[in-house]
Amino acid sequence: MTEDRTEHRTGQDSPRARLAALGWALPPPMKLGSLPFRTVRVDGDRALVAGHLPLDDSGAVAGPFGKVGGDLTPEQGYEAARRVALAMMASLEDALGSLDRVACWLKLFGMVNVAPGFTAIPGVINGASEAILEVFGPDRGAHARSAVGMAELPLGVPVEIEAAVRILT
Repeated sequence: MTEDRTEHRTGQDSPRARLAALGWALPPPMKLGSLPFRTVRVDGDRALVAGHLPLDDSGAVAGPFGKVGGDLTPEQGYEAARRVALAMMASLEDALGSLDRVACWLKLFGMVNVAPGFTAIPGVINGASEAILEVFGPDRGAHARSAVGMAELPLGVPVEIEAAVRILT
């Protein structure tokens, strides 16, 4: 099985090559300053990714801000979720040294800042799931997932997502 994983991590199939082919760039990894937790916690063959927000190309928290289904369209929420996936990839690359060390994505927990009555929450988090599948392929990118609506999220962002991945040690 290790040989199969290596095959997926080389050449055109590497996450970096897929990002380039898609025309996507990773933002600078999320920095926490003096907060009492890490963006990525590695333990054995797992990495837990703390809740990430959408980041712009400079690494700043990206707008638009507000509630999906009220201030924002579901499409804007979807795009925010895609940006969160890229931010998580940037943090993983920073912590692991290379995205090639990601053996597979295990789980996403997606939170959407929703207006009252908005229930199309899974479609918003699809922005992250589909980005991960595009970059890591169907074997390494397939994951379990929860998608929930929240009354508020930090800084008024539309989406926050945390993840668990298995890594090659």
